[in-house]
Amino acid sequence: MRQDIVAQAREWIGVPFVHQGRTRLGVDCVGLLLCVCRELGVVEPDFDVTGYPRQPDGTTLLEICGRYMTRIGREDLQPGDAIVLRFERLPQHMGIVGDYRHGGLSIIHALGSPDGKGRVIEHHLNTSTMARFVAAYALPGV
Repeated sequence: MRQDIVAQAREWIGVPFVHQGRTRLGVDCVGLLLCVCRELGVVEPDFDVTGYPRQPDGTTLLEICGRYMTRIGREDLQPGDAIVLRFERLPQHMGIVGDYRHGGLSIIHALGSPDGKGRVIEHHLNTSTMARFVAAYALPGV
């Protein structure tokens, strides 16, 4: 199942970033996780989480994650898990952990950009990225 999650997430690489998007025409970081879970039958096809703010409030993202997934320790992170990161001081971003092709872990995530050219990307889950680590979660049934 973990490799299925990673493989499905990689099929979304290149999809444009759209806040609260839920299609291959546009998706945000939460939407990517939801769409991958829907495609694999991890959640019901109509399951969704909406109404979250574009700017972090410090609690909403973690509350939602805690409601639907099982929190795990940083040291237990594996491909197929979800990871929550902060850009400044509050948790505001999430992605799916992958297996990096050059060793270690990667993150597959929908990343917005000021120029409007954000997309779903994958990159190494390196020391710089892990410095932004807030929490990790196992998906339902994984």
